[in-house]
Amino acid sequence: MKTAPTDQVITEEIVIKASADQVFAALTDPTCRMQWWGAEGRFKTTQMESDLRVGGRWMMAGTGMGGKPFRISGEYRAVECPRVLVFTWLPDFYPDAEVSLVRFDLEESDGITRVRLTHSELTSRDAQVHRGWPDILAWLRDYVEAKR
Repeated sequence: MKTAPTDQVITEEIVIKASADQVFAALTDPTCRMQWWGAEGRFKTTQMESDLRVGGRWMMAGTGMGGKPFRISGEYRAVECPRVLVFTWLPDFYPDAEVSLVRFDLEESDGITRVRLTHSELTSRDAQVHRGWPDILAWLRDYVEAKR
């Protein structure tokens, strides 16, 4: 049960000079995702598991601020390669974390992909904690564009 209203939504957009297939692979392939999800001094992903299908589970773990371990897990709700990826998001950052929903919409035109992220079903506190999406999307862009 949610402990606070869940009307909080984070929406971010970014343009990546690469195909939607390349962006989708970076988002879903565990080996790729561990290479770009994180930055020195912030957090670093060291493990990623993915059963990429509707109903499949995913998990990533690593080292957070101050060397503290973290784990985020969820279930895929939509997998429409290379256009849509939707999954639940449950972090262990705090003991009473609530499940929320992350959606990536990818739209490609002439080899350039617009990525729209929507993180919904957030409590007010969750919305503040998850304000790191612009940085995460920038890491994704940098990784994919370097691989072109």
